[in-house]
Amino acid sequence: MSVTVVLTSDHTSGIDLESRKFSAIYCTQGGTVNKSEGTKPSGSSLSFQTFKAKHQKIATMLFIALVVNLCILQGLNAFYLPGLASVTYCPRYTGGREKSNENSCKTELTIYVNRLNTVENIVPYEYHNFDFCIPENDVARSPAENLNQVVFGERIRPSIYKLNFYEEANCITVCEKSYQVEDKDQIEEILSFLKRGISLNYQHHWIVDNMPITWCYAVEGNPEFCSTGFPIGCYVTKFGKRKDACVLSEKFNVRDTYFVFNHVDITIEYHKLSPDPEDWGQSHDGFGARIVSAKLVPRSIDHQKEGPEGCDPGSPPLGIPGPELTKDLKMKYTYSVTWKENPKVKWTSRWDYILESMPHTNIQWLSIMNSLVIVVFLSGMVAMIMLRTLHKDIAQYNRMDNLEDALKESGWKVVRCDVFRPPRKGMFLSVLVGNGTQLFFMTLITLGMLKSMPSSFR
Repeated sequence: MSVTVVLTSDHTSGIDLESRKFSAIYCTQGGTVNKSEGTKPSGSSLSFQTFKAKHQKIATMLFIALVVNLCILQGLNAFYLPGLASVTYCPRYTGGREKSNENSCKTELTIYVNRLNTVENIVPYEYHNFDFCIPENDVARSPAENLNQVVFGERIRPSIYKLNFYEEANCITVCEKSYQVEDKDQIEEILSFLKRGISLNYQHHWIVDNMPITWCYAVEGNPEFCSTGFPIGCYVTKFGKRKDACVLSEKFNVRDTYFVFNHVDITIEYHKLSPDPEDWGQSHDGFGARIVSAKLVPRSIDHQKEGPEGCDPGSPPLGIPGPELTKDLKMKYTYSVTWKENPKVKWTSRWDYILESMPHTNIQWLSIMNSLVIVVFLSGMVAMIMLRTLHKDIAQYNRMDNLEDALKESGWKVVRCDVFRPPRKGMFLSVLVGNGTQLFFMTLITLGMLKSMPSSFR
């Protein structure tokens, strides 16, 4: 590399650097400089002017296209799609007659169950590993799982719980389990596994209409906390200490007893559709709706009565004694369903109540402020170092007495001419950058297709 300096000054020494006037400094690679005008050869200048004109033309066209797109998109509305298309439901009976099957309107809701897990143990279990009520051939009728669900260990299976839209149910029996004392060897393993799951606080995870059924309860400092799982039961120790969910009720007061949550009160809220285009759908026969929330309350009930009276709130809880079973045990699984209309919440924002109630989803202002303070502090340090370096360089230039000292460069100023110099293999570098950008965006798209990024997760 050769550096040519053209000076236009009447003095050669003994003057301050500020009085020296440099007409031009060109960094070339094996080229020459026109001393009289301080410019490059005409061919290079022409190519640069041509490139500049083309570049300005392309920039102008892109700006015009951007303005046109903004004008077109000005009247459009955006909404959030959490992974899957919405499903419209309607009552099975309309006007006293059974509704015919329609592709755009469903009447039955299927509750799906996922694998059970706990924070106290790393091993999850499938739903059928416990002695719960399961339909026949549940694995064969399971929905197709994507790669993300398989990697995270999710095992979604259809349950025996079936709901019909807008049809309330009260104390519906799903199944009944019976454990006889005379079959001690057979039931000991089943009950031991169930009691171990209760002591480790294993959690159910139920799904309906592609969203979790949440268990919401009041906590200190928060009006309501909604969890995407609910326990299979709770345990009272030998010393009378109530663990986990047993603290929510005074009924769990028998020592060394495992209480099973064999009843659930399900409350489903829906948003009724209307001809309004903002609802993204039309009502079906005057009544069509979409599910906006699904909540439940687990209870432990020793069904001593038949029918709806057996699920009375004053019924005693169902407990499994900690020691060996001394008498026959019957365990009946039941559920109740209540439907409520919610005109304020729409389908596009139905996940808000879950995300807002969880503490770890709230904005961590303290962490954000801490990061900002660190960034400002480090940026200030770098700025002070740069200002001190520049001030030192300017003071050094002002103290120079001759041209030779002025031309001496040190530090980062030595490579100032190599900043815009093209690399040796520019095409190879551009290919690597282009492939890296493509791989980065394809990774984001792939993760989005695997349902990892939406809040619905599936």
